[in-house]
Amino acid sequence: MPLNRRTFLGSSAAVGAGAALVGGATIPAEATGHAHGPAHGRPQKRYSFTVLGTTDLHGNVFNWDYFTDKEFDDAAHNDVGLAKISTLVDRIRKEKGRHNTLLIDAGDTIQGTQLSYYYAKVDPITAKRGPVHPMAQAMNAIGYDAAALGNHEFNYGIPVLRKFEEQCHFPLLGANALDAKTLKPAFAPYVIKKLRTPHGRDVRVAILGLTNPGIAIWDKANVQGKMTFPGLEEQAAKWVPKLRSMGADVVIVSAHSGTSGTSSWGDQVPYVENAATLVAEQVPGIDAILVGHAHAEIPERRVVNKKTGKDVVLSEPLKWGQRLTLFDFDLVWERGSWTVEKVGSQVLNSNTVPEDKKITGLLSDEHRKVVAYVNQVIGTSTAPMSTVDAPWKDEPIIDLINHVQTETVKAALAGGEWAALPVLSQASCFSRTAAIPAGNVTIKDAAGLYPFENTMEARLLTGAQIKAYLEFSARYYVQTAAGAPVDTSKLTNADNTPDYNYDVVSGLTYDIDIAKPAGSRIVNLRFEGKDLDPAAKFVLAVNNYRANGGGNFPHVAAAQQLWANSDEIRNTIIGWVQSAGTVDPATFASVDWKLTRDGTPVF
Repeated sequence: MPLNRRTFLGSSAAVGAGAALVGGATIPAEATGHAHGPAHGRPQKRYSFTVLGTTDLHGNVFNWDYFTDKEFDDAAHNDVGLAKISTLVDRIRKEKGRHNTLLIDAGDTIQGTQLSYYYAKVDPITAKRGPVHPMAQAMNAIGYDAAALGNHEFNYGIPVLRKFEEQCHFPLLGANALDAKTLKPAFAPYVIKKLRTPHGRDVRVAILGLTNPGIAIWDKANVQGKMTFPGLEEQAAKWVPKLRSMGADVVIVSAHSGTSGTSSWGDQVPYVENAATLVAEQVPGIDAILVGHAHAEIPERRVVNKKTGKDVVLSEPLKWGQRLTLFDFDLVWERGSWTVEKVGSQVLNSNTVPEDKKITGLLSDEHRKVVAYVNQVIGTSTAPMSTVDAPWKDEPIIDLINHVQTETVKAALAGGEWAALPVLSQASCFSRTAAIPAGNVTIKDAAGLYPFENTMEARLLTGAQIKAYLEFSARYYVQTAAGAPVDTSKLTNADNTPDYNYDVVSGLTYDIDIAKPAGSRIVNLRFEGKDLDPAAKFVLAVNNYRANGGGNFPHVAAAQQLWANSDEIRNTIIGWVQSAGTVDPATFASVDWKLTRDGTPVF
């Protein structure tokens, strides 16, 4: 059967087999080197090389924030983007020697900015004679050797991912992304690169790619029945010995998986989300792991393998191209083969260098198109709105999301079996810097409220289940005794709960008593002025990430689905503003929840 990535949905088994074959091939890198090694009795032969790593680039090429339409900046004055990374990579290659370096990535590449969205949805790469994805252009120009698949690679569907794969001049690796029917790899599991040494014997460096099992939950609509995603430890244990038997002198894992050993999906799948440390501990034969997914910064972490007692070096560069990891390997020739003598890692800060004009020039047209797109005016607002206080106050800007979702679900259910049920809605503060100005509202303003590609669903829940949902959400707050000072910088994100895993629910009124322990904080919970009936039935407008178990909120993943659509919630908000013409908070904003301590409001 001829292989054709574009027809993957109809012939995924064939593509999987072909990709596995590609993964098994040895792909040599050019390398330096001269004559054969020294004669017997001379000093030991040694060779050093460096592996550079990025992760969670999320569509960032330029040091630019498309949601604010200005240069990216944060409190720490970090910079972002592949143009900055390119400058760092060039400097290290000049220092170490181009042929003594490799460059890899640990996933989440094609989703996250309006630049990446534009070329997936507005001017899609999948169109006939469509454009080449900016991330493929930039990564090809910089000279990546391999990239692991991230979970967000699947957000736009498999056809977009396959087209991106086709446009890359390097393999996308996913040893635990399997064809659902054949259970064979649907992507290349690994690649082996040869580095030529001055001593006659090449160093064979194997790069094994592992992705996140959560794809099966988070992108269920795109992958169910097509691909399956077993655990990282299981697949690493299968592939690492094979790579060693094929003559790999060094084994590096590029893993789109954090280090904490935790999961956000509870027991919905039997695999660990953040499994990089477990892989290092349990699978012998790995020298280093480039870590991704968790958006953390880990310059160097050493994990002892439980079977060999040897250190495995882990490093995670900060997201969006803010950092570049360097793994430095020192090898020695012993008993007829290369042995890793020492590994160390560090991260470099991309804010220390200028953007590479080769990259910014290459993609200047694409950048201009997207800037023009996000600045299109779609309506006006009668008042300014902001998320600055939204993590601890009921703010109109979050009410806007819930209002749009509620109206959309009510319209979808009208005239049907569930039309008489009240519709509630959940929303999170995804960004603390989102804002709608008074006056003209642009696409970037509306899109900034919803930076994720989530779609909308309607699920059937009872009053008791809604209360449990709210109690789970309220874990977000640090328990604060009545009368104790309140510092908003220390009030939220208890137990490292991210902002996007704190939901408010509209259509009800309730207080959150933060003086009480988590699990017993929701008080005065009322619907239409009366205490909530635990047996009453409600429709919850909910994003697909939450509906599929993201965040491990109770009940919602198992609840009956009444409706769903494939349009991003962000686009629904943009369309609502265009249709309404005017955004007037007076028509939808109300204070339905507040923080209290022993009945006294905190704010």
